[in-house]
Amino acid sequence: MKRSRQVRLTLLTGISAGVLAGCSPSGKPPLTASNVYTNDYYVPGAGYYHAPFRGWFAYPYNFFDQQRQQYFYGGQWAPSPYESIINISSPTVTAADAAEAVRTDVSRGGFGGTYSSSGSSFFS
Repeated sequence: MKRSRQVRLTLLTGISAGVLAGCSPSGKPPLTASNVYTNDYYVPGAGYYHAPFRGWFAYPYNFFDQQRQQYFYGGQWAPSPYESIINISSPTVTAADAAEAVRTDVSRGGFGGTYSSSGSSFFS
């Protein structure tokens, strides 16, 4: 009797591990609104996280463009860098979902898509 219980437990554990492994084949954690990220946390395909603006953007936080002579933050260009004491935050649900959908560092089965951006934002 004990032996059959042990076999069932082993089979259930194996099945559970297979199901959970299927959720994240790359082993990378999903981007969620319950996690916190620092400024410039980079996600391939989604961009750089801007903590004060709670979303991912095409350029690093306070990126300076030599040609424009302006700084980029929160989806906009400005003549001076953005000053904020916030350097870590949780993204909005919309931002996390959008970034998770376009990230390119995880393999997904089925049909894929492409993403292009010119400084756009994934926050709302």
